[in-house]
Amino acid sequence: MRREKPELLIPASSLEVLKTAVIFGADAVYIGGEAFGLRAKAKNFSMEDMAEGIVFAHEHGVKVYVTANILAHNSDLEGAAEYFAQLRDMKPQQPDALIISDPGMFTIAKQVWPEVEIHISTQANNTNYQTYLFWWNLGAKRVVSARELSLAEITQIRSQIPEDMEIESFIHGAMCISYSGRCLLSSYFTGRDANQGACTHPCRWKYAVVEEKRPGEYLPVYENERGTYIFNSKDLCMIEYIPEVVKAGIDSLKIEGRMKTALYVATVARTYRKAIDDFFASEEKYRQNMSWYQEEISKCTYRQFTTGFYFGKPDENTQIYDSNTYVNEYTYLGICEEVREDGMVRIEQRNKFSVGDTIEIMRPSGENTVVMVEAMFSEDFAPVESCPHSKQTIWLQLSQKPDRYDLLRVKSIN
Repeated sequence: MRREKPELLIPASSLEVLKTAVIFGADAVYIGGEAFGLRAKAKNFSMEDMAEGIVFAHEHGVKVYVTANILAHNSDLEGAAEYFAQLRDMKPQQPDALIISDPGMFTIAKQVWPEVEIHISTQANNTNYQTYLFWWNLGAKRVVSARELSLAEITQIRSQIPEDMEIESFIHGAMCISYSGRCLLSSYFTGRDANQGACTHPCRWKYAVVEEKRPGEYLPVYENERGTYIFNSKDLCMIEYIPEVVKAGIDSLKIEGRMKTALYVATVARTYRKAIDDFFASEEKYRQNMSWYQEEISKCTYRQFTTGFYFGKPDENTQIYDSNTYVNEYTYLGICEEVREDGMVRIEQRNKFSVGDTIEIMRPSGENTVVMVEAMFSEDFAPVESCPHSKQTIWLQLSQKPDRYDLLRVKSIN
């Protein structure tokens, strides 16, 4: 039986970000362990943090999926079996599913943990319904659609697969220049293999042309004199098209970003949570609140927005030629880890701010509250005027009392 409302699936790079995703509206989160995932540069989870995160998520009715989606080499296979056994035996609770792209890794997972639910990663290039049926017949529960599919193609896939089989699709986040993320540029330029989780993102670099017989003479690559970032895609954003996504039959709406901050995760999770819930309350409510979604989604880091392949093949307007930097309207300050009865708030600071600053409390409910920093104290309650050192534990007195897990941010000065 298919779910009535699609799942909102949020990335988490660390235990802190997982808790943020859960509190700010995720139905499920996906995380990576310290091996076998495609985000080697992400903080990722130790087994201890993973166990704690799974318990926290389950206490809030949220599922946890673990990525093991590298394209494995022979040397990976023995370690993969040991890793899947560790996940199988995790106490007190196991993860809810594994995300896998490699048939060898799939086979090992099924051998080691026969009852595990497996989701097939977008990295497996899932572009047609026969591929979906192939994985279903092998025992996969869900397949993540290739990013190159249109909503019309996904709708057709939905009509050709079993009702109980789930489709997961990306609806927000960074887009890759290469087919379903299978890229060799990073390995070629730096020796770090994107298909082994070590991508250096060469699609964001600035390029020039060198003539074979004139080494050292770099000729700039111009497109209408706008710049040289010829591989740099805009970010995917489908916040304005929730009805179309739901109608296509997608079961899980996936946010990209396992290397993003808690502020990014909170902003995207909260915005899509409200958009999905509003649409299922009534399409009229969803349409009425569109300006709020658009305003809020622009408060996280992004590279301008596109709808990707969903309404047809991308053209020159989906690339950014003059820059490879993010738009960053807000700066992340920290999460309210403890709030005392007297209103004192403990956070682990992420960026510098000072007594007298005007900052914003970002609440999971959707409310943003502007407050003044009235006082600041060190971890041992010595008064201080600012917090210049990253990850300082500090206590704050704000002009209004936040709740535990509220997030603190400040508008960036551009």
